[in-house]
Amino acid sequence: MIGFLFSIIAGAAMSVQGVMNTRLSDKMGLWEANAFVQGTAFVLSLLVALIFGKGDTGAIRSVPKGYLLGGVLGLVITVTVMLSIKGLDVTVAISAILIAQLLVAALIDGLGWMGQEKVPMGWKQYVGVALMLGGVVLMKLK
Repeated sequence: MIGFLFSIIAGAAMSVQGVMNTRLSDKMGLWEANAFVQGTAFVLSLLVALIFGKGDTGAIRSVPKGYLLGGVLGLVITVTVMLSIKGLDVTVAISAILIAQLLVAALIDGLGWMGQEKVPMGWKQYVGVALMLGGVVLMKLK
């Protein structure tokens, strides 16, 4: 149940942050806003890690090198969310983002990528994705 709570918080925070970041980029520029957002996240993450962290940062040497690209994806995510919200209505942009997340997550689960246990996809899951895509199309129709 706690996983669902965190998912709801993450989804709500992503939507609000996406709009905040887009408005910030309207005032100060896309890359400047991204630098501020990522820089703030870095400083806060470092402070929280220093206060509460109990992990082993030295273990980074044993992590598969591809996993270190998560930070690069953070830049891609922040910038593309801002650009999508700028180019679409917030609801349509976030809906398209969520569908893309769902499709890629299904691939990761279905193919067992990055050490995930394989989770089979059945017709119900495909119908669910199709319904979500149809919902975005309906929202975009004026």
